[in-house]
Amino acid sequence: MPTALPVSRKTLLLWFALLICAGSVGQLLHALGVPAGLFLGPMLVAIAFGVSGAQLRLHRQVFRFGQGCVGLLVAHSVTWGVLVAMAQSWQLMLVATFITVLLSAVVGLGTVRFGGIPGSTAAWGTAPGAASAMVSMAEENGADARVVATMQYVRVVCVVMIGSLVSHLLGATPGSGAAASAPAVSQAPHLLNVLLSLAVVLVGIVVGNRLPAGALLTPLMLGGALQLAGLLTITLPEPLLACAYGAIGCYIGLRFDRQTVCYVWKRLPTMIAGAVALIALCAACAYGLARAMGSDFLSMYLATSPGGLDAMAIIAVETHADVGLVLAMQTLRLFGVILTGAFCARQIIRLTQVRSS
Repeated sequence: MPTALPVSRKTLLLWFALLICAGSVGQLLHALGVPAGLFLGPMLVAIAFGVSGAQLRLHRQVFRFGQGCVGLLVAHSVTWGVLVAMAQSWQLMLVATFITVLLSAVVGLGTVRFGGIPGSTAAWGTAPGAASAMVSMAEENGADARVVATMQYVRVVCVVMIGSLVSHLLGATPGSGAAASAPAVSQAPHLLNVLLSLAVVLVGIVVGNRLPAGALLTPLMLGGALQLAGLLTITLPEPLLACAYGAIGCYIGLRFDRQTVCYVWKRLPTMIAGAVALIALCAACAYGLARAMGSDFLSMYLATSPGGLDAMAIIAVETHADVGLVLAMQTLRLFGVILTGAFCARQIIRLTQVRSS
């Protein structure tokens, strides 16, 4: 009868298997065009390892490094063109951002009231920001990041699928130059820019050690300021981003166990219903704003849609929508949600506690 592997050797083999499987599945989903595939793949694989009793835990500093890379990735979207677009229509964008955040809070309260999801989890799970950023901030603020990740990425998938369907129904057709025009972090990474970008991430993590979600926010603000000043060309190679998303995905996924999976599975219909309700409410808001401002509905729909900035930008490019408007409004809302997320979460928690008492 074969003897059992030593604990240390068995652990190393499990880590090796996790890295190979997580990387392979993430790249497969990414190649198939699945939204946030580089995050979802590792998270799903890590969930499988966690549920099977692997008992692996990723070091928190690796997770914080992933946060820093996500923050710098968001900072890459802060350009003078986006700021000019914001300055030209700042009133409209502020109103649209406020309405979207308010609608997400209403949906969050609804999921608590009718879906049985805890207030702290629902607050972050329905927040219309970058999914990975919201998962990171939920973790920092003590919410169940496992359930928040599920809610966020259920919504991301719904947003992209419905966004593509709406574009098709409105008769928008992809342009031949879409692929070349789609925003990208770096097509040909320059070693110096890569090293400087990594330095910003590391410095931001250290400086933001005592700040709420500091590992995310400090690289974001520092990188954005340096880029606008012309002192930094943010360059994050795709392998580095894949590792960052994979680190966040594995960190979250390994915390799942059988009890958590059962909890999420029972509430999956509520999560889907909440995502579709938020998309529908944002679409109604987009219709009203488009009529009031004389803009086309598709551009306004993509600008107010509660999905990922990158996915909405790519759809906007391919359908010849107003890419500047979409990027500007999505970026403004992203910053707004990141900066006010903790406050909004506290209000939702307070309201749900008042209702239950």
